[in-house]
Amino acid sequence: MPQLTPILAALALSATATAASAEMKLAFDWGNIPRCTTGRPNVVPSPTFTLSGVPAGVTALTFRLKDRDVPGYNHGGGTVKVKMPAKGTIPAGAFSYKSPCPPSGRHLYEWTVTAKAGNQTLATAKAQRSYP
Repeated sequence: MPQLTPILAALALSATATAASAEMKLAFDWGNIPRCTTGRPNVVPSPTFTLSGVPAGVTALTFRLKDRDVPGYNHGGGTVKVKMPAKGTIPAGAFSYKSPCPPSGRHLYEWTVTAKAGNQTLATAKAQRSYP
């Protein structure tokens, strides 16, 4: 049985790391972007993002927007160099991206934020919202 101890320890560490990554949360509001339903997005300032559970040691946050109804379209995003507490706000206009602009009806969009310390990913969070 002593041979199982390192395996159990590794599994426990893996579960802890996964749980820690899952704790970061993201919320956003579209803000005052121009209404767009033509399928030709505008380049607009990023919305206000609210984060909680940000791991200690984060030096940069990378944001990416995906249209869940047309996942191949690149809406872009940006990286914000930051040292922030476990809960904080990234103000509107921190970077520019291609706005949501579904050609017909509503689409579901998803922002993904990746918290990094150098090249190491510490956590990832996602938030979805329909537009318009």
